[in-house]
Amino acid sequence: MGLLLFYGLISIVFSFLCSILEAVLLSVTPTFMSVSAKENASFAPGLKALKDDVDKPLIAILTLNTLAHTVGAILVGVQSEVAFHGAPPLVIPFLNITVPWVGIISALMTVLILVVSEIIPKTIGATYWKSLAGFSTRTLNFMVLAMKYTGLLWVLQLITKLFGHSEHNVLSRADYSTMTDMASEEGVLKEGESKIIKNMLRFEQILVSEHYTPRAVAEMASQDTVIQEYYVSKNKKFPFSRIPVYEGTNQDKITGYVLKDDMLALIADGQGNKTFKDITRDIIFVNAELKLPQLLNKLMTKDKLGKNKHIAMVTDKFGQVEGVITLEDVMETLLGTEIVDEHDTAPDMRILAEENWAKRSKDLDVN
Repeated sequence: MGLLLFYGLISIVFSFLCSILEAVLLSVTPTFMSVSAKENASFAPGLKALKDDVDKPLIAILTLNTLAHTVGAILVGVQSEVAFHGAPPLVIPFLNITVPWVGIISALMTVLILVVSEIIPKTIGATYWKSLAGFSTRTLNFMVLAMKYTGLLWVLQLITKLFGHSEHNVLSRADYSTMTDMASEEGVLKEGESKIIKNMLRFEQILVSEHYTPRAVAEMASQDTVIQEYYVSKNKKFPFSRIPVYEGTNQDKITGYVLKDDMLALIADGQGNKTFKDITRDIIFVNAELKLPQLLNKLMTKDKLGKNKHIAMVTDKFGQVEGVITLEDVMETLLGTEIVDEHDTAPDMRILAEENWAKRSKDLDVN
């Protein structure tokens, strides 16, 4: 009876250990490893090595776990025969059946293995994996080293490679987006923070065509426009700090843009009789299908005066002007909200363009 209990206990203990190690190993995140490395945790290098080549520790875990189950079951079965040899079978009156003691011991071992060496340890490992990371790293490194010396690890790795080597990727954008939602629901992140993070994750896929100000509502002027006259015509109020200018009457022939501050400086100096051509700055042109990160790089590139460009003309594939996009539009995309100041006549110029066209099409009876 003593050996029966000993073999059963050993089988469950080793299986319990393997289940915890597996749960901890698979629960460790790249973020945790990075933080541990920055905090100079003693187990950090070993944990990274295990995660970088996760096949090795998994093979070690599954090998020991399988041995614990199979060998343990065999030894327990043999000792059951010895311990209960000649003993009468157990009679279950209400079922009117008799069960041999070997069957009872086998059923009990199955339940213990399922509950004590699988469900409970994996729950513990998945819940307390941060606390168990150091212990698990040291234990797994010892197991992997032991299997290396026996040569068993090399053989099992060779077999797994015959069926294809699995790649263990870092978290995807979708994973991070889901994590952000979960963190927001649990109160770790505020709603505004969650929105910004999710916008950054999808920023790479957003096109200029989704956020530029349409030509129909964009403020543009001829390069021959007199500064003082323009200032008066706008009743000394105009919401745009940068105004694209074109040659003659051809709005597709953009020559640059003028800065509102430059206009006001000349008016203050009594030079309001100059034209926009005198203060025109270089402007960049981008295709409507350009992605916003690429646009941001262009806008942040210094010009000849060492200044960033905050505005770009959007063109189609034929070179015709479709509209204007600014650094403010890019920031609004990242923040997920409109940046509206006291001079803005409309919060969203794209909506204004759609409303204007709806009115015009109705008047023109356009279907």
